[in-house]
Amino acid sequence: MADEFDFDLEGFEDELNESLKEGKETFKGKYEKQLNDLSALAKIEFDSIAPNVDNLEKYNQLIKVVKKASEKNLNQAQLKEQILKLGDIAIKIAEKIPSLAAIIT
Repeated sequence: MADEFDFDLEGFEDELNESLKEGKETFKGKYEKQLNDLSALAKIEFDSIAPNVDNLEKYNQLIKVVKKASEKNLNQAQLKEQILKLGDIAIKIAEKIPSLAAIIT
């Protein structure tokens, strides 16, 4: 009798290991410093920039854009274009990160 909670543990572990490897590679890419700086943004700093819960979504989108730019080895002009597309809140957040502010200004 099959357990209703049967699940492929080995497959899960393989997927998890691949995901962790990709994450590590992303943080070692072209925009490693920018990703580390974004990750270090304190909640207090974030709340002063964008206190609305919806703005957390913009923060997450900004992180995703910088990760993808790092993975794809985009140049700074391409990264700037993608950040500007996210709108005012993402731009305000990026401006608080010196390494990103240098790219978007």
